[in-house]
Amino acid sequence: MEPASLDSPPTRTGTLDHPEVVENVPGHVIPILEREFDDFDTESTRFLQRELEEETFIKFRLKQGVYGQRQPDRQMIRVKLPLGGITPEQLDAFADGIDRYVPLRKGHITTRQNIQMHHVPLPDAAKLIRALGDTGLSSREGCGNTMRNVTGDPRAGVLEGELFDITPYAGAYVRYFVRHPTTQSMPRKVKTAFTPTDQDNAITRIHDIAFLARVRDGVRGVEMRVGGGTSIMPRTAPTLYEFVELDNGDYLKVTEACMRIFDRQEWLRVNRARARIKVLVDKIGIDAFREQVEEELQGDWVVERDFSIERILFEHDEQAHAPAKPSDPPTPNGDNREFNRFAQSNVAPQRQPGFSTVEVKVTRGDLTPEQLRGLAQIMREHTGGYARTTVHQNLVLRWVRNESVYELWRALAALELAGAGADEITDVVSCPGTDSCKLGITSSMGLNQAISERLAQMRIDDELTRRIHVKMSGCPNGCGQHHIAGIGFYGASIKVGEHTIPAYIPHIGGAYEGGEVRYGKRLKARLAAKRVPDAVERWVRFYESDRGEGEEFGAFAQRVGAAAFEERVKDLTMPIEFDLENMSYFVDWSRNAPFEVIRGEGECAV
Repeated sequence: MEPASLDSPPTRTGTLDHPEVVENVPGHVIPILEREFDDFDTESTRFLQRELEEETFIKFRLKQGVYGQRQPDRQMIRVKLPLGGITPEQLDAFADGIDRYVPLRKGHITTRQNIQMHHVPLPDAAKLIRALGDTGLSSREGCGNTMRNVTGDPRAGVLEGELFDITPYAGAYVRYFVRHPTTQSMPRKVKTAFTPTDQDNAITRIHDIAFLARVRDGVRGVEMRVGGGTSIMPRTAPTLYEFVELDNGDYLKVTEACMRIFDRQEWLRVNRARARIKVLVDKIGIDAFREQVEEELQGDWVVERDFSIERILFEHDEQAHAPAKPSDPPTPNGDNREFNRFAQSNVAPQRQPGFSTVEVKVTRGDLTPEQLRGLAQIMREHTGGYARTTVHQNLVLRWVRNESVYELWRALAALELAGAGADEITDVVSCPGTDSCKLGITSSMGLNQAISERLAQMRIDDELTRRIHVKMSGCPNGCGQHHIAGIGFYGASIKVGEHTIPAYIPHIGGAYEGGEVRYGKRLKARLAAKRVPDAVERWVRFYESDRGEGEEFGAFAQRVGAAAFEERVKDLTMPIEFDLENMSYFVDWSRNAPFEVIRGEGECAV
């Protein structure tokens, strides 16, 4: 049989009559339905022919992960990667689809472990998601008021100290709630995370629903947290239950009870911008919410459901497919400083002897088709085909033989992906901002580049300084996770007569490592975008000169207080007069036209 082309329907089974074919194959967590692609073709054609109201079509396409951009008639396609899992074949499919349908020729790893593609014309959107679907990739419920991509620790299953691999249970959760009738039109989206250890690399405290691995009397379970979130009302998720059993499906049952309660809160639908489950939990308290859950679990709906996880458990033995020892691997020789630095910052031992994970530092989360194909080949040769994206916009290669790390590094260098410092100060995180988002105020991607270049110029070699995290968002929402950064920013503006300056509001002292989540302190300062790199450099040098012995940045920020940071940039907050000498301040990073605030209605809350 000939392979399916990008324009032809895939040959995979699955229709509404035969709803789901569940395969325990890496990267195939979400069952693909051919009929969904047909429906998208039909509805998008009806909309383009003006046979379908725009609001009705928006709600429809959001459920399929197709999101409107600030650019007219262009779409963002958000493809869900449960726990970040991706295969070489899927990377190749992304590369082919991007080559053909994505004008910017790049895929973007998000802080939710998705991959997004921007500026896609609507007529091409259906072709793109259909082509990706043939490799097991799904954009279903990537947007809208649904159960969004389920995230997790990218090293789950190979992590030192984990009680058990949480991956199979997270996979069952994904399969249970995708297309679930309760989660198709909730008051707002719901974000879920799974983590196998109390180090909490999945940052569960900032999620609507979250699970941490627990074992009680030999029984596998999870601590369940509900009601976290960032954005305009940052909250950390409190614990709903200390222990919920996994193998009997109780974690699915309790989650559905939470979703049913959330779905009935009509008062939340009045203001969709604040309609998260955290608002309900914050209003009534976790104890009252738990009482509602207990009552909900007595309902007749419970006996109507099948919570058994045997059919939907995502079971796949990665170790059985891990690469064999290389017979004659190349070894470092000569000046090894670059490789040694990479090995120190990007390579970590797995709990399985002889293997390591290698984190690929992906600048701004962007990958070209050539890099995607190159990574696919590296995975085939060195990982057994296993990799996962991260919430910091990187890619973790799993099951790398220790003897192969040097050869793998050289292959990454050929792709310009061998940078050291993964998850360190130079690994700056940002959302797309005004590059594509309707809600964006500033070019957060442009600022990311400017700060990254400044930090590189500073040649930071101090280990404590390297642990600082820098993140930014193009608006007050939390897509760039600026709330939990050591140094964080969100986009704003400064009015100067009839003119406007792109600006940022800084946050200092956030944290998310080691199981602790702390939101940064918002400073009483508004910095012109072009002055932000200067501010970052001053704060970093302030920390290096005034810290105590072994004092990390978060502890330093708490000790000296916000006012000390504000004082260091006081002159940078001074007014800027609009004249020829200062014109550059009125133009945003990576832009060449005068700045203006152009903010549409975001579709996230439609």
